[in-house]
Amino acid sequence: MKWHSFQWQSFRLRVALLSAMLAGTALIGFAAVSWFQIYTAKISRLDAELVNQLLRAPRLREPERWDFYGSTLAYAFGANTKTPIALLVLDGNGNTLYQTNALPADQSVNSLLIRQLKLAPPAPLRGQPPPLPPRSDSPNNPSRPASRLSPPRPQFVTERTTTGDWRIGAANFPELSVAIAVNLQTINQEMGTIRSIFLISIPGVLLLVAGGAWLVAGSALRPIHQLTDVIQQVTVKGLDQRIPTGTTDSEFIELIQVFNQMLERLERSFTQASRFSADAAHELKTPLTILQGELERSLQQVPSGSEVQQRLSNLLDEVRRLSSIMRKLLLLSLADAGHMSLHTVSVEISILLEEMLEDLELLAPHLKVQTVIPKGLWVEGDRDLLMQVLQNLFSNAIKYNLPDGWITLDAHQTDKTVTITIGNASKPIPVSDRDRIFDRFHRGDPARTRKVEGIGLGLSLAREIVRAHGGSLTLDLAIADHTAFRLTLPTAVKR
Repeated sequence: MKWHSFQWQSFRLRVALLSAMLAGTALIGFAAVSWFQIYTAKISRLDAELVNQLLRAPRLREPERWDFYGSTLAYAFGANTKTPIALLVLDGNGNTLYQTNALPADQSVNSLLIRQLKLAPPAPLRGQPPPLPPRSDSPNNPSRPASRLSPPRPQFVTERTTTGDWRIGAANFPELSVAIAVNLQTINQEMGTIRSIFLISIPGVLLLVAGGAWLVAGSALRPIHQLTDVIQQVTVKGLDQRIPTGTTDSEFIELIQVFNQMLERLERSFTQASRFSADAAHELKTPLTILQGELERSLQQVPSGSEVQQRLSNLLDEVRRLSSIMRKLLLLSLADAGHMSLHTVSVEISILLEEMLEDLELLAPHLKVQTVIPKGLWVEGDRDLLMQVLQNLFSNAIKYNLPDGWITLDAHQTDKTVTITIGNASKPIPVSDRDRIFDRFHRGDPARTRKVEGIGLGLSLAREIVRAHGGSLTLDLAIADHTAFRLTLPTAVKR
């Protein structure tokens, strides 16, 4: 159901399907009307020939000419045709004067002929004026001679028997009655061929229409795809991209121009924000360094254990905290601008992890530690920055651990990546916090108190450093009483 809904939401697919539906409706209607018109035309042509043959019958007064008349009917309705034709001629008293030899083989046809003769209009009376105007060579004679009779009105009907469909024409003349039945096998075969042509050609045309509509819709949506590609690349390093309007359809030029203007404003605003962060960090770095130095000198001059020393110590801690914030903000601003400088060397990450474990035993001796660290895990990167990432992850694992909890470290290498997973026992992280855990200055509810130190920049900065190295830092899937971060870095060959 979801797949169907997703597919139907495609504008290009809807255009193709709707075009095929409209074309299919039109083609089916055209085919039905055409088939009916062709069938009607064939039946009308057959009826016209039946009229001609019925009017020939009264002129054949000699009985020996009936055989010739019956044998010529096949050629009259089509040269060398094998279509079955039945002929029945009755005199004025209803006696049979002639019938085709094939007629007794199907008595149902014989009965149909007799019934149609009974249903046909009666023969015109002698001397009855014809409905047609008088001949031009007899202008003074308003009526035809008594010997001339008006043509009878033939009766036509289509009947079905065990031998097929028959078109029957019957007419009553003063001296005799004639009925001719022509089997519609040939016409039905021709109509069947036409129907088969429609059944084969219509789906093919619909496929062509749908394919053409799909291509036309794709061509029409090409500017939208260009917009999508550019939007997907709108990162810190992609704000300078613009979509050219030279080869774009006029309907999309205004949209593309508005989008390019939006990118320009966004690039200008982001550049200003990055520059402000970097400038602010640089400007604050010097006074904070001076302030830290003066506080350290003052601490050495005041009596040990005095209230003044305690206050100066607290101020020094806050200054150091502000200095840490400034360093992190400066790194983040450089990362945002894509200017984070890396002193890239081959780093054996296994050694860094072992050094971190030695510090971990001193910082959290009460925690149980389980490790899997193979030898010879090499990555390409900045050793100091990678050390900062690992310190942040281990620091979080200690700060947010449960009493008498544990920490796990699992490292392994594939052909292209080195993956490090650092987990710890912890309280469940709410879904809302999991989605925002890498946001800057974000701290979950358990960490908002002063019991846990931090400002909410560590994970954000760690992820930016890892991204600058071409890797990724993610939070693993939620597991009860367990939090784990997965660090992935590209491998490097040992130098």
